[in-house]
Amino acid sequence: MINRRSFTKAMGLGTGGAAVSLAGLRGVSHAAAPRRVAQVPVVPSITPGTHTSFPALRQVEAGLLNVGYAELGPVHGPAVICLHGWPYDIHSYVDVAPLLADLGYRVIVPYLRGHGTTRFLSSRTARNAQQAAIARDVLALMDALRIRQAVIAGFDWGSRTGDILAALWPERVKALVSVSGYLITNRAMQQEPIPPAAEHTWWYQYYFATERGRKAMERKDLRHDLTRLVWELTSPTWEFDDATFERTAAAFDNPDYAAIVIHNYRWRLSLAEGESRYDRDEERLATGPAIRVPALAIDPLLDPFTAQPGDGSSYRDKFTGPYEHRALPIGHNVPQEAPTAFAQAVVDVDHFPRAEG
Repeated sequence: MINRRSFTKAMGLGTGGAAVSLAGLRGVSHAAAPRRVAQVPVVPSITPGTHTSFPALRQVEAGLLNVGYAELGPVHGPAVICLHGWPYDIHSYVDVAPLLADLGYRVIVPYLRGHGTTRFLSSRTARNAQQAAIARDVLALMDALRIRQAVIAGFDWGSRTGDILAALWPERVKALVSVSGYLITNRAMQQEPIPPAAEHTWWYQYYFATERGRKAMERKDLRHDLTRLVWELTSPTWEFDDATFERTAAAFDNPDYAAIVIHNYRWRLSLAEGESRYDRDEERLATGPAIRVPALAIDPLLDPFTAQPGDGSSYRDKFTGPYEHRALPIGHNVPQEAPTAFAQAVVDVDHFPRAEG
């Protein structure tokens, strides 16, 4: 297995060199790009970790939630919504957001349900984390902020949510950046076994299927150590420091965090039910709907979840509009590990030609 030391040696870099080299990386490999509709701005190169905090967070009631979010850039600028995954939070975009804001974008980075300062409005609302519920949360946020259409950019849970928005509500998605490509969950397929090495990578999903795993997520000390371990395993070359992890780990102290995380992974395996209010959405998602908005997929080559050879071939037919694929020699948390490359992907896809129809 590749590790931090062997990676930097292979790249011919000294200590800390990997982070510096990735600061301006756009894409190690990419498919033929669609014709741009205008000259594309170049995102200034920065070292990952240049920024450590956001301006004061905001709160807004949206749908079932009071959503905590960061906002940067001009209020009338073109909107970009950046969505985090698990076990991460809005700090995955702490470098990306100011890069985009400086180019005139209105950047919104929300805490997903069960994270950070986002709270349910009612104690009676099910602590449900099925994929359609999270996507509906983002639609409600867009409505609350009066955002008709936005570029959606995400990784992990954020990629899945962006894919769903683009597939079911394309009129609300100007363009899409999706790390790991097409991640819409098909629960029927989730019942089938996969190669043992891939099953091993999903160890925490099966752990969360047990009461032992649920209790671990409810205990702050075990939750802290488990989530940090996931960071280390899925980003083997990212030399993050303690302060970087602790800034994100604070978001896991949300009172609904354990319930949301456990439900999400159990729901995927059909070990927990969803809510009837989302049945119609899930029926549509079960068909594997295509994404026809302009899209740019990124495969992180050192992420153990990336299907090798990392060329996006396994999901290429799911993107039927203007499309480009890129591969980066980094791990799972793409926006925080390579913020310049991620921000450039957002800018580039925003300049793809619009999809027909």
